[in-house]
Amino acid sequence: MNEFLSFDKMLTPTIIKIVFWIGIVFSVLSGLGMMVTGANSVVGGGFQVIMGLLIIIVGPLLTRVYCELLIIFFKMHESLQEIKKSLSDQHNVEE
Repeated sequence: MNEFLSFDKMLTPTIIKIVFWIGIVFSVLSGLGMMVTGANSVVGGGFQVIMGLLIIIVGPLLTRVYCELLIIFFKMHESLQEIKKSLSDQHNVEE
């Protein structure tokens, strides 16, 4: 609890994982909706079906890449905190 209140433990990486799953669901539902709309269309439905399939495939990949880029910042923060603590411990031992 103390880590949470002093901002030593980040909450955002957990939120990013939730955003990832929401993005996956949104991509699949959007793609399926586009495919159904295209299948029911009289003219130009084939393009919508193909675009819907592409959204189902590419949407989750792009969502994953975006979330990984966000998490990289938090991993860098954690690593810097560890380095800071390690250097501080070494400095205290030398004194």
